Amino acid sequence: MNKAELASALGAPSAFGQSQFAFARGIAFEARVKADGGAELLGLVHRVLDAGAEPPESGAAVPDLSATGPEGRTARTALALREATRAGGWTLLDHPMLALEVAGAPAFLEPDAVVVHPDGRWTVVEIKSFPMLDGAADPAKVGAAARQAAVYALALEAVAARLDPPPRVNHRVLLVCPKDFSNLPTASAVDVRKQRAVTARQLTRLTRLDELADALPEGTCFAPDLPRERLLESVESVPAAYAPECLSACELAYHCRDRARACSAVTTLGRPVRAELGALTTVPEVLAAADGRLGDPADPTVAALRRAARLRAEALAGAAPAEEAVCR
Repeated sequence: MNKAELASALGAPSAFGQSQFAFARGIAFEARVKADGGAELLGLVHRVLDAGAEPPESGAAVPDLSATGPEGRTARTALALREATRAGGWTLLDHPMLALEVAGAPAFLEPDAVVVHPDGRWTVVEIKSFPMLDGAADPAKVGAAARQAAVYALALEAVAARLDPPPRVNHRVLLVCPKDFSNLPTASAVDVRKQRAVTARQLTRLTRLDELADALPEGTCFAPDLPRERLLESVESVPAAYAPECLSACELAYHCRDRARACSAVTTLGRPVRAELGALTTVPEVLAAADGRLGDPADPTVAALRRAARLRAEALAGAAPAEEAVCR
């Protein structure tokens, strides 16, 4: 299902994503990092992650990973990883294809690069176009890159588990970014053990796709070329838990936001606020609880809302005379 096309058909097209300028800049920077057989990239891996190994000055193997379809490319990548591990030298896999089971179905992933070390370790490489200023980058962007790389590490572990003995997947990934305001690459090691553990736990809790499909009403279809009324009916049959964070991650976020706003859901205020409000799920319920028209006074959430309402009223009452004096 193409959620971008589905969102457009519903009249709420997604608006997130990189600009064409940023995309072109990222492509150009990645090409520079991987030029000359990845010599500069391998040098960064050696200096930052494996300084005790033999330097890759004599070059490294760069296997051809081309194949037909994602399944073919995944098999070719697995073969290249096995051969590189047995060879015992530096190997650079440029845009390998990995597969990870998500809710019972394979999801195909394409990291920027994977490096095989002389000792057989596998390292994920993430190349980003945001800068590192004085050796540090935007924490939010680094965190997003770490979560992305953790998914790749999980997929690599699935490949490694099929080998005997299984190679070690490095828990530190290499993040490559432009240095300061130049186009020169610099790198830092990012430990993704926490992100990997969180992702693995979330994957085990996902409901299988066939179970989700069985729970849908008969005749549900998400084809974008359906009449808008029927398409809307199909989408409405699936519960949505909108949060503002969805705007940067899901193509249907604007549609779900409109639905949440239409019913005055507190989820539009963010997950932390939603968690604090307990059983109060709409803004009118929150306001009614705050002014004493709804809720049990013994409920800690209701008590906190009423106390906040009293403090607000007292603050506004105290501010009114001061405003009048200023006006005079």
